[in-house]
Amino acid sequence: MKSDEIIDSYAEQLSPLLLQEIKGALPGTISKEKADLIVERVKAIFAGAKVNAGECVGLVSAESIGEPGTQMTLNTFHFAGVSEMNVTTGLPRIIEIFDARKEIKTPMMEVYLKDSYNTLEHVKKFAAKIKETIFGELVEEYSLNIFDQTLTIKLNPALLEDYSLSGKELVKLFKLKAKGFTMDATDTEIKFIHKGKSEELKELYHLKEKIREVKMRGIKGIKQVLPVKRGEEYIVLTAGTNLKEVLSLEEVDGSRTFCNDVHEIYSVLGIEAARQAIMNEVYRVIEAQGLNIDIRHVMLVADIMCASGIMKGVTRYGVVSEKASVLARASFETPIKHLINAALEGEVDHLTSVVENVMINQPVPLGTGLPSLITKMK
Repeated sequence: MKSDEIIDSYAEQLSPLLLQEIKGALPGTISKEKADLIVERVKAIFAGAKVNAGECVGLVSAESIGEPGTQMTLNTFHFAGVSEMNVTTGLPRIIEIFDARKEIKTPMMEVYLKDSYNTLEHVKKFAAKIKETIFGELVEEYSLNIFDQTLTIKLNPALLEDYSLSGKELVKLFKLKAKGFTMDATDTEIKFIHKGKSEELKELYHLKEKIREVKMRGIKGIKQVLPVKRGEEYIVLTAGTNLKEVLSLEEVDGSRTFCNDVHEIYSVLGIEAARQAIMNEVYRVIEAQGLNIDIRHVMLVADIMCASGIMKGVTRYGVVSEKASVLARASFETPIKHLINAALEGEVDHLTSVVENVMINQPVPLGTGLPSLITKMK
């Protein structure tokens, strides 16, 4: 307990997380002197890790991310044989995250299950349950009879069995979609009979196209599922995302399940989760490319994107549009627009940051340019 008292005495000088880590790592039998020595050493390393005042953190981060970014590959990673399960990696993915794009190229989720459901049987059942199945996938053939004005649909018996559905059950789902038709169903066949005049052939064609897209089961947006084993447990990879509905399922472990669409995470779980997601996603790309970027640079970008409480991309409509300096905004993409608007409004630029001082050839207020020295002449 003596060592705990020593550690607590540093509460003002070290962060609570570090103190907690030291407490967990120190053995209970350690002597007071050694504990004191260890905490002093941690304090020295902690002080060394802090950034000096006037350090140009933004520039250093920009260079640290930009330089390895130029060496990234531009390819897409493919799952063999499953066209929907491609994963955008490398530079295109980094751009997608930092621009905070609403529509990403390859939305996917990693769904973790609770321990009690973590068996092969459960995982297969769960995967089949969440995959969005549309009616068109179950059909073997369509046949239109113009004379009788009927549309007969033959279903695939093997698929019906897999999904434990029958023609008679499917008819219930079409009640709203097939107004003006009477329906007749057997286990593997559904017949739509048109009630109207014989001239209205168009109706039959429209019906065929309309019912092809009707959702039979599963969760909207999840186009493909792939159960995989990682270490001791099974997880389900999906193409397409629907975080809100997946998290509400009882089998799902909500604390670990995530999707790669940061906007969706922001709308379902809030800005803190979105910030963490930006960091995780960027770091995954960096690691997959075998590059080494300090996490703090990525954290800085994530913080700036989420600082206002709304997620903004590093684009002229997002983070850049918020800059206080006219010249800084004008240096990024559409200069004339910004300069004209500033002139019309009579904006004043106080030249507090880097870009605007470089533009008018002054020392930047960083490093040795931060303090201004005034000498007293005798």
